[in-house]
Amino acid sequence: MERQQTAILIASIILVVIIILLIVLFTIFQKKKNSLLLQQKEAEKKFETAIAETQIEIREETLRNISWELHDNIGQLLTLAKIQVSNAQDDVTKLGEVTETITKSLTELRALSKLINPDALKSLNLTEAVTMEIERFNRLQFIKATISSNEEIEIIGDKVQIIIFRILQEFFTNTIKHSKASNLEVNIQYDTEKLVVHAKDDGVGFDVNVSNTQQGIGLCNIQNRGKLINAKVILKSEEGKGTAMTLTYPYKKKSLPSLENEVD
Repeated sequence: MERQQTAILIASIILVVIIILLIVLFTIFQKKKNSLLLQQKEAEKKFETAIAETQIEIREETLRNISWELHDNIGQLLTLAKIQVSNAQDDVTKLGEVTETITKSLTELRALSKLINPDALKSLNLTEAVTMEIERFNRLQFIKATISSNEEIEIIGDKVQIIIFRILQEFFTNTIKHSKASNLEVNIQYDTEKLVVHAKDDGVGFDVNVSNTQQGIGLCNIQNRGKLINAKVILKSEEGKGTAMTLTYPYKKKSLPSLENEVD
């Protein structure tokens, strides 16, 4: 009888211990789950903030580009046309030159109109958007720039594309403002698992570990934006040998479920 009571007591104690352990484990699980959900929400908020800031930066860059083109390119063409019209008053054979200059001005205005549309990037894939930048550099004779690419295998979401485009803009800005380069080459390669973007210039280069303040900020921005989309960004530069950047974005590895959503 005593053995039965002892067995029942032990069984009851074990049952209570098991229940307590289950409660403790469930509590720990709930805390971790809530913590993960909170971290995810904070990460999503941080990502959305970064997207908004990046869109603003792209639009500011676009406005600067429009200003440069109006002043340095289209403005000069129209000034030339005005001079040619004045000269053609005495020699009608020069009207052909006027027509040619005005036609070129209209072509440049059409190209500029693509930049004026704030949603232009949303209607283009990455290669098309970068090609617009390359064409602008060549029109304004900032640098001799080329781009090559294969066909887009997997569609990249708008938000990811905006980040990658801005990373390239940062690289281009450093090239044009600091590198004293004559040539810029961009290659965009899509495969079944990842996107690889390679950009390089033939400028003076610099010591990556000892760069000036402006370059340092730009390089830091490039790395931080790469982390936002789980893209690996490798920057290589050496004094006298130019600068190169390789960005690798794996399609399947995404830190946030909202990465592929449309931009509002």
